[in-house]
Amino acid sequence: MTNDLYVEKNGAIATLIFNRAEKKNSFSLAMFKQLGEILETLESDQHTKVLILKGVDETAFSSGADISEFLENRFSAQKAKEYNDATLKSIEKLYRFPKPTIALIKTLAIGGGLELANSCDFRFATAGSKLGITAANIGIIYNLTSTKRLVNLIGPSKAKELLYTAKLIQAEEGKEIGLIDYVYSEHEIEERCKEFAEQIIQKSSIANNGIKQVIQSIIDGENEETEEIEQLILDSFSSDDYKEGIAAFLEKRKPNFS
Repeated sequence: MTNDLYVEKNGAIATLIFNRAEKKNSFSLAMFKQLGEILETLESDQHTKVLILKGVDETAFSSGADISEFLENRFSAQKAKEYNDATLKSIEKLYRFPKPTIALIKTLAIGGGLELANSCDFRFATAGSKLGITAANIGIIYNLTSTKRLVNLIGPSKAKELLYTAKLIQAEEGKEIGLIDYVYSEHEIEERCKEFAEQIIQKSSIANNGIKQVIQSIIDGENEETEEIEQLILDSFSSDDYKEGIAAFLEKRKPNFS
């Protein structure tokens, strides 16, 4: 276990910090594997309601995979498969993380860095931050699952433009095309992101986590409720959050969810 990734907790908000500023928070294979382990721990943590991902300072969110490792870990088809399987497993775990997630992007999110950000529910970025996927610069075909997420966010035409040209766009353009949700200055983004997360944690985690699963089912192509989703919804009516929500409404007060 390295200190390249670590978690800070502030009440119900957990922040996963990328701590490799000297390499613009590029992800080594070990970091991708560690990411999966951390997410498993946070998933079972009953006190965590929201997860924020960010770089340790203003240097970068993440510049992507550490290309200096590629000659050793990704140079043949077999090694590439092993590398891709390991990294995509962790990225998929982030994408399927059952609690709300926010990517707080400063300065840049490129390649695998933007891939991680696109796996979050929301993306905040500092003004002027650079975003892009530069696989075409080194002859790599971008994987299908992450390409699909990109297409879901910005549509096929814009996705092709970003991938074909490998160009970097600024956060402001990213917001215009749906890649970024909120753009703030460097001095206010941390507070704005915290305020947003606090809005979420004040609400029922039963409701929010369930809504995330329902929306994910829609993204995955479901048009009708599966038995699992139907049971998820019905179970919410017997939860403590439901009882507290009804009581708070009738008593004309704010609910205090567990």
